[in-house]
Order: sequence, then structure tokens, then C-alpha cells
Amino acid sequence: MYQAGEGNLMKKEMEKSKLSIEVAELYYQLNYSQQQISEHLKISRPTVSRLLQYAREKGYVQIKIADPFVDLQQLEQQLAEKYHLKEACVAFSPASDPATILHYVSIRAAEYVSGLIRNGMSIGISWGSTIYEVAAKLPKMHVKGAEVVQLKGGTSFSHVNTYAWETLMLFGNALQTLPVYFPLPLLFEKAEAMEIVMQDQSIQKIIEKGREAQAAIFTVGAADEEALLFKLGYFTEAEKEKLMEKAVGDVCSRFIDRNGEICDTTINKRTVSIELAELRKKEWSILVAGGRRKVLPAHTALTAGYANVLITDQHTAKQLLGMEQG
Repeated sequence: MYQAGEGNLMKKEMEKSKLSIEVAELYYQLNYSQQQISEHLKISRPTVSRLLQYAREKGYVQIKIADPFVDLQQLEQQLAEKYHLKEACVAFSPASDPATILHYVSIRAAEYVSGLIRNGMSIGISWGSTIYEVAAKLPKMHVKGAEVVQLKGGTSFSHVNTYAWETLMLFGNALQTLPVYFPLPLLFEKAEAMEIVMQDQSIQKIIEKGREAQAAIFTVGAADEEALLFKLGYFTEAEKEKLMEKAVGDVCSRFIDRNGEICDTTINKRTVSIELAELRKKEWSILVAGGRRKVLPAHTALTAGYANVLITDQHTAKQLLGMEQG
């Protein structure tokens, strides 16, 4: 008698479990409302509600909340540990295409810069589409005595826009200051000509301002056919081929190899830009980089210690964490 009763209880329990799973599938997978389930299975709405609760209690339904921001915090910590950074900021980008990544990374970078700048602070800036997008998203900052200085020459011989002037003016407007322009080309044809020009007292003052800036914000570029620097009329075809063969990319327009060292000293001596060693000395050396093409140059620059702050997105962050050191 007891065994028969026990068997009936087990049968009822099994039937209840099956029904609760069916209700859960309709509700969670097929997006049926509780009323629709009630009509479909010919059971009352309170019964539907109880069966859904039963399915959760039994573990048939497991609700997982995917919080992207928790993942971002973990990525930030891992990046900071891997590259010995003062800070890593990872923006959430809903897609991995370059335009979407740039949009969200530049927003995050603008937020970081606006929170960093204080009275009397000086920031050195690079140029290019990445830093321009950051500049375009900067809010007006209520700071006094702040200074913006260009870290590299911005004149080019091409119709391709470097956004050098626009970026400088946007930063100046945001910090409510007159920015310091570097009135030279990025690259001289001859090193001897550059040496003469660089001796000018006014040019030396600009270089010194760049050195003294507490913060620098810049990006990296890939050394490939799509590189902005290769479209500006500075390099011969032979020089382009040589750089694409030897360099992983550029940091502030100085081309580096896989060890983070200058890969062509002849071209480097003709380049008007902050010395990479100076970036290591900055209180805030801020690298803004996102997208597949920037992974290798960013990894190399970070490993070489040219930046102590990284602002990127989760797609790029995961690729950077997958890169081997050394």
C-alpha cells in the first residue's frame, strides 16, 4: 500500500516537472505571455505562475544576467597588470567594425581627459582621425591656466586631411586657452635642413613646452598600405616599402620595430615629433587605440613603456591580452 502511494507521488512529481518545463519553454524561449500559455495548455493563469516558479526552484530555468560592465572592469584590471599601467579604460563597443569602435573609444577618452585636466595643467596632443574624434567630443572645461601644445609637426603636402589644426583648436576651445601650434612639416626632406630650423628659438620653446607637459595623448598607427602617414606625400615608394617591411607601426609618427625601437634612424632624424623617451617620463602618457589594425603597434608601444594609460574597447582589449610578451 505504501509503495503504491509512493509510486503515485513520484508519477505526479514527474508530470509536474514535465509540465513546468513545457511552460518554461513557452514563456522563456517562445515569448508566450502567461495568458497565452494558460489558453494554450488549458490551465489557469495562477497555475502557470506557480509552474514557472517551480521550474526556477528546481533549476530547470537558470537566469543569467550578462553584465558587460563587469567584464570591462576585469579587462581593465588584466590590461593594467599585463602592461604595468597606471590605468586602463575599456569602452563597451556594441560592434567590432572600426567606425563603431572609434566612436565609443573616443567618447571614453574624452571623458577621461575632461576628468583629468586641472588648473594650470599642460597637455601635449598628437593628431589623426582618432585624436580628432576625441577632441570633437570634449566638453568645455572650467579650468584656469591650462595649456595645449602640439607634439609634432602638422603641415602636409597632400589633400588627405590629418585634422592637425582642427584637433588643436578643438582642444584649445575645450580648455578655453590659445593652443600652441607646431608650425613645421612632420617630415623634412633632409635632416640637415631640419637641424637648422630646429635651432630657431621659437621652435625650441615649442619643443620645451611639449617636454614639460604633464600629459600627452596620442594614438598608434599600423605600417601598412592604409597608413595615414603614407598618404601625406612625405615618403618615397622605396621608403614606404622599407618601413612596411621593418616597422610594426608608429607612435607619434616615429616608426618602431617589434622591440619598440626606432626602425629607421635616417627617417627618424628627419621627423618633427616628440622623442619617444619623453613619453616614458610623462605623468600621464595616454594611448588611445581601438581596432584590429592597431593591436600590434599598441601592444608593442605598451610593452616598450611609451604609455602608462590605455583607452581602448573590449574587442581590442581581448586581442591585446592574447598577445605574447616579448
